[in-house]
Amino acid sequence: MATMNVNKELIRLRDLSSAFSRNAFVDVLNYNDYSHFDWLSSKYDTLKCSTYFELLKKAYSLISKHYRCEYVYKNELIKLLLNEYGTKNTVFFSEFRVGNSIADMVMFNGASKAFEIKTEYDNPRRLNKQMEDYKCFFDKCFVVIPDNRLEEYCNIIESTTGIITMRRNNGNLSLKEFRPAVQNIRFDAKALMSCLRTDEYKNIVLSLGISLDGISGYDMFTFCYNVISQADPLLLKRYFLREIKKRKNNTALLRKYPMSIRQMMLSLNLPEDKADRLLKQLNININQA
Repeated sequence: MATMNVNKELIRLRDLSSAFSRNAFVDVLNYNDYSHFDWLSSKYDTLKCSTYFELLKKAYSLISKHYRCEYVYKNELIKLLLNEYGTKNTVFFSEFRVGNSIADMVMFNGASKAFEIKTEYDNPRRLNKQMEDYKCFFDKCFVVIPDNRLEEYCNIIESTTGIITMRRNNGNLSLKEFRPAVQNIRFDAKALMSCLRTDEYKNIVLSLGISLDGISGYDMFTFCYNVISQADPLLLKRYFLREIKKRKNNTALLRKYPMSIRQMMLSLNLPEDKADRLLKQLNININQA
């Protein structure tokens, strides 16, 4: 009976966390479709609220206390980075591809930082390979973990990897840097190319003073890769950071968003007008949808 109750509670919490799925938000934004939120409200009395935003706020409060999934970790990490670095000359990205791995969160200002999240529900099986990919490119790399698994991760990750722990303090979640990351000196051209869009690596080659005249579209990637692989790593970092900050990004708006949905807004990367429209849609009365 006890096992059945535990399983039932886990299902409930997983359902609550599904409120923060990308599809649920996109359905509201594009189609005024609130069906997923309506389903949650009808299934769980704890989510009987007057507005959809109140429903999301209540769902987040519950999962942050009882089901610290990846969404919660990302949300708390955004809060930590905002407090420490602000948004001036700084951009954040959620789900950033590097080589064959995807970093959970990355940050670029004068340097680059990658954050890999391992929650209570994750295992470290792929962590060494992920860190190997990130350290080919990022200046500093961190793993973000629950504080009760600190000893486990200290025994399996390199000393150059920084460690940030999540803990509950006086009823509130907090992230704390347990160990700083060591500056990486590797800068692999292949890893860099995996992060770049076509226009970005072309702009970097042009910034290096190399003409692209006469290079066919078919040969462009190989040509640019050969140029970049022979360039000064310090110059490459400078030009890369310049290109990455040109990308459409809503980092500067993050403080404007309610805490419970910051990570979703970063993931959707909406311009301000669409973000404002989505917030307005979420604040309507549930009975009016």
